[in-house]
Amino acid sequence: MSSEDTNTIDKEKLDVYLKELAKEYRRMGGKAMPAELILIGGAAIIVNYGFREMTTDIDAIIHAASTMKDAIHHVSDKMNLPNRWLNADFMHTLSYSPKLEQYSVYYKNFYGVLDVRTIAAEYLIAMKLCSGRRYKNNLSDIIGILAEHEKHGAPISMKQIDTAVRNLYGNWDKIPPVSISFIDDTMLTDDFAKAYAKVKSEEKRAKDILLDFEQAYPGTANMQSIESILDNLKKKQKKREEILRELKTGKQDD
Repeated sequence: MSSEDTNTIDKEKLDVYLKELAKEYRRMGGKAMPAELILIGGAAIIVNYGFREMTTDIDAIIHAASTMKDAIHHVSDKMNLPNRWLNADFMHTLSYSPKLEQYSVYYKNFYGVLDVRTIAAEYLIAMKLCSGRRYKNNLSDIIGILAEHEKHGAPISMKQIDTAVRNLYGNWDKIPPVSISFIDDTMLTDDFAKAYAKVKSEEKRAKDILLDFEQAYPGTANMQSIESILDNLKKKQKKREEILRELKTGKQDD
């Protein structure tokens, strides 16, 4: 983690980079073997929704000839991007499912050699529930998706989310308890805007806490310890709030 996201990618930049990638891939012989990218995570959010304007890298399922790696590196050099601006690392995480391709939807074609697809809404929600990282944008993204679909008269139901989870992962066993509690509570809210603001604030606070922890104890945090750290801090915060309420009540009684 870094303290600042210095290499952000918005929708306009994303299309520019993908267009440049297609041009390079075509130049390297890609016309003989067209490529396909399925955008996941933040990239899928920014091309489909307006509540989050940028991401720091592009996670994707990549189907292409081996020259795609060279094309990616060329675009990295030309556009002054990090080496892994486009990567398939998420395929090694718990939220990945080989069935994601089945539930992808068309986005754009570039230069006739690069088809780009994204993931349907309820399947994005299922993936983010599976990831459930409280210091990323996972939970706020879920609320953002739900809010935009409700705003446009096409609300996403719990039944749709349940179907997506089961289609991708077979059942809910891979979904962390914190994510299950979160989606249960979120589906009952009558104010997505308020819920979104609250979760964004919590995510920022969690990220700041982890940055401080990493500076104090570099290289010691892993996924399990991160969740434990956040749980302990949340318990302490709840205890402080209870004490403050008791003090406030005591003063009122006096």
